Amino acid sequence: MSDWASAIGWIFVAIALIGAVYTFAAGCAVGWFLSRREIPGDKFLPVTILKPLHGGEAGLRIHLEEFCTQDYPAAVQIIFGVREASDPAVAVVRSLQKAWPHLDIELVIDGRIYGANLKISNLMNMERKIAHPVIVLADSDISVSPNYLKRVVSALQPDGMGFVTCAYVGRPMGNTWSRLSAMSINYHFLPSVALGLVLKLAKPCFGPTIAFTRKTFDEFGGFTPFANLLADDYEIGRAILEKKGVDFCVPPIMIVHACPEVSGRSVFVHELRWARTIRIIDPLGFAGSVITHPLPFALIGAVLQPGSVVSLTALLLVVISRLYVMYQVDSKAGMKPASWWLFVPRDLMSAAVFFGAYLVKSITWRGHQFRVDGDGVLVQR
Repeated sequence: MSDWASAIGWIFVAIALIGAVYTFAAGCAVGWFLSRREIPGDKFLPVTILKPLHGGEAGLRIHLEEFCTQDYPAAVQIIFGVREASDPAVAVVRSLQKAWPHLDIELVIDGRIYGANLKISNLMNMERKIAHPVIVLADSDISVSPNYLKRVVSALQPDGMGFVTCAYVGRPMGNTWSRLSAMSINYHFLPSVALGLVLKLAKPCFGPTIAFTRKTFDEFGGFTPFANLLADDYEIGRAILEKKGVDFCVPPIMIVHACPEVSGRSVFVHELRWARTIRIIDPLGFAGSVITHPLPFALIGAVLQPGSVVSLTALLLVVISRLYVMYQVDSKAGMKPASWWLFVPRDLMSAAVFFGAYLVKSITWRGHQFRVDGDGVLVQR
């Protein structure tokens, strides 16, 4: 083994050890995050829920119906939006209107486009229908409990609270690719979010749920400023926090994000878009997140340092730390345990996505190709 290969091996072992420490800390943070006490609210204002739709996603009716059965003590308006009358989601919404005639359910069909971000264009078309002082943005592919809305609005009530957002776990839809997709959310995304919140290094705003008041909405200019931005959820949060004295909250609410991927390509395309987004939002933080992928470094370190007790110990610690994170998430979030052996291909895939984010020049989003400039602006190719 040459000197340079040996030196690289030691560097990789060091990164793996740092990654193992990080992973143990992230696992501990998950327990803290999910065990925090919530402050019950006492002022429940009427709420408008905005749900932009696109296509007949797997489980769509079930996901949407859960918003029709919320245990909330005030008026709730649900606005669904699509771009075309032929969208399969239209039939689902019509069926909900028939099943729940007493609910204020509106469907906006409007194809006007205001920028490259078609989700934001959809929301802009829905915006004129907002009737209530509290607004909740919610993705179409999430599952929530009956007390979800009450808990989100409770968290929004303290003075100076700019927005409330929710972390989430992934739920596979029955195949191996779907399980691998869910594992990325559960065992990489969630622990990183929890640790970032513990260390007060993160100010996240997640698309599956963002809640704010109508007053706040008007102050940051509505949806128009985000019409060409890729990371619209993050940018909404940043726009709210620009006001002095404004805070945010990520309550210990676990909503569930459906993972319908059926192929390796669909997993990579989806995750590369996420990774590319994070890289644009926080390039230094994204580069530092290399330590969240310790397994490939430990494996290469063990190869470049054959027989080394240190390199083998690093590999063992990495494996134990990753299994510990899986245990923490499954036990604290009440998740069905994933097949433990899948963490190896999952971690190698995650590392490939991380490095791929530096190589790809464009992203695929809802069947469209976009180039993303340094400010996160989408340019359709």
